Amino acid sequence: MKEDLKDRADLKRLVINFYTKVRKDKEIGYFFNNSIKNWEQHFEKLTDFWESNLFFTGSFKGNPALAHIKVDSDHDNSISEYHFGIWLNLWFQSIDELYSGELAERLKQNARKMSTHLFLRIYQSRQAKKI
Repeated sequence: MKEDLKDRADLKRLVINFYTKVRKDKEIGYFFNNSIKNWEQHFEKLTDFWESNLFFTGSFKGNPALAHIKVDSDHDNSISEYHFGIWLNLWFQSIDELYSGELAERLKQNARKMSTHLFLRIYQSRQAKKI
């Protein structure tokens, strides 16, 4: 049986596993590969994000909504719910490959909420540009 996540090292392992899949994905990989210039730095930032999200460390500094709005804008406002669905499925696959337990399930639930929130912020940004 797989263990649950315990610490930052587990989250970093998950983040790297996940982004290995994302970077290769034909549907969403180009958003990331065109936007992220320093993958090691990105792994650290996203590990900070999920560590703050899961263990309440406060280590993350940044604004995910603004970052995603920029990526969408840089890609001609082409990010859709479909792309977030692929992202979510790859995230779930990565979690399920490595971990099992309460914290693993919480990461899935938090990702569901976050993907909805980020897409809504992208959509609102597009609407604001039309006004």
